[in-house]
Amino acid sequence: MRARTPRTIRALATVVAGALSLSALTACATTNSGETFSFHSPGGQVEIFYEEDERAPLEDFSGESLMEPGTQISLSDFDGQIVVLNAWGQWCAPCRAEVDDLEEVQQHLAQKGQGTQPAGTVLGINVRDPQPEIARDFVRDNGVTYPSIYDPPFRTAGALGGIPTSVIPTTVILDKQHRPAAVFLREVSAQDVIEVTDRLAAEA
Repeated sequence: MRARTPRTIRALATVVAGALSLSALTACATTNSGETFSFHSPGGQVEIFYEEDERAPLEDFSGESLMEPGTQISLSDFDGQIVVLNAWGQWCAPCRAEVDDLEEVQQHLAQKGQGTQPAGTVLGINVRDPQPEIARDFVRDNGVTYPSIYDPPFRTAGALGGIPTSVIPTTVILDKQHRPAAVFLREVSAQDVIEVTDRLAAEA
């Protein structure tokens, strides 16, 4: 057997170290044991659900209102409420298709509230629409009543634990503590969302 040269040994060590580093990164990415939520889609799943003891909170974020320029909307504005985050663009056919379903979810959450306090809200994040007036026309034409943050570069994706900016529409359902309980990397129906929000509304 031919003896290994120092160059060969160094190359093998580099490969092993790289493999160990990749393994360590993968292990970190698959857990939510940190203080804040970190997104991971095991096996490329398009539906991810988190049990209550698996959830971690999002950092607060804010952005300019699409419909009220100059006004800021923050996640913390909805403390104690379920929040259905939906990244959308008027240029996106699945987004256009699901808007009526999300409006149905908004009305459902309003009806499940106590007194004047709704159980939650849908909060849109309008992305990749460089001309906001076109997006505003879409909102008006479709009778959308829930608010949206205007965020063309989708900067809020970082606050969402690294949600992929390449997947639109994306819907993230937060519990009352604003911890992700479900992520949909696809078009959703009202029933998809309501099944989750009803379970969250029943949690202590």
